[in-house]
Amino acid sequence: MKTHKPVTPGTRGKTTITYRGVLTTSTPLKSLVKGASQRAGRNSYGRVTTRHQGGGHKRRYRLVDFKFEKKDIPMTIKSVEYDPYRTGFIGLAVYADGEKRYVLLPQAVTAGTKLIISETAPIEPGNRAMLKNIPLGTFIYNVELKPGAGARLARSAGDYVEILARDAGYVDIKMPSSEIRKVPEIAWASIGEVSNPEKRLEKQGKAGRNRWRGIRPTVRGRAMNSVDHPQGGGEAKGRGKRKRVKSPWGKSVGKGEKTRTPKKYSNRLIVSRRKVGKKR
Repeated sequence: MKTHKPVTPGTRGKTTITYRGVLTTSTPLKSLVKGASQRAGRNSYGRVTTRHQGGGHKRRYRLVDFKFEKKDIPMTIKSVEYDPYRTGFIGLAVYADGEKRYVLLPQAVTAGTKLIISETAPIEPGNRAMLKNIPLGTFIYNVELKPGAGARLARSAGDYVEILARDAGYVDIKMPSSEIRKVPEIAWASIGEVSNPEKRLEKQGKAGRNRWRGIRPTVRGRAMNSVDHPQGGGEAKGRGKRKRVKSPWGKSVGKGEKTRTPKKYSNRLIVSRRKVGKKR
């Protein structure tokens, strides 16, 4: 991490990640890059479905492989690169048959490292194997929820999932949110922790840097009119008789509130709910 001197208001308290010495190239492979339109949080009807999105610098989308269909073929990491669409670093993997793909890299994997995707893969960072063949207590990432459907869990910088137990065709894993859930033991996962763990320590320093990232400002509910937000309107700044914090649509979002769908299909796979609120 680099701490900047407060020579301007925007650099006071600003901390950034030192990419020099970690990344090996700044130019992505042209065949694995495509243009991507910015949706600015809007759906196909043009209506805002995700707030606080829009603007930002123009970016090119890297085609990262999360399905890992090429099994039992060794690959070599040729470069470590930055991806503007994700927080972890990606690497250009060149398979023994000559095919090239981008993969999400774990910590301790650098250019020149050899990896493999196999049921009998060694338990080393970056290798990929079935959950039933990975020892208990191992940290994993790029975890599948359904066999063959592609990696879904633990893909952000510094994230990892811990294997806790194995029983009746399922493996109990502990998520980054502290939730414990079951996953089929024939699902695949990669060994290690996602790269760039210092990302969560980064401080933007000024609002403009978030605008470059496509993040728009968040307006307080109390600053709105009563027609726009449950907390809006009135001269007083207190919440009045409101018992809990609510979203613009009237749903409770306070600390400790349960927001999960009561009859969600995967409830039977949840062993222990995630811990929320002040006590977490």
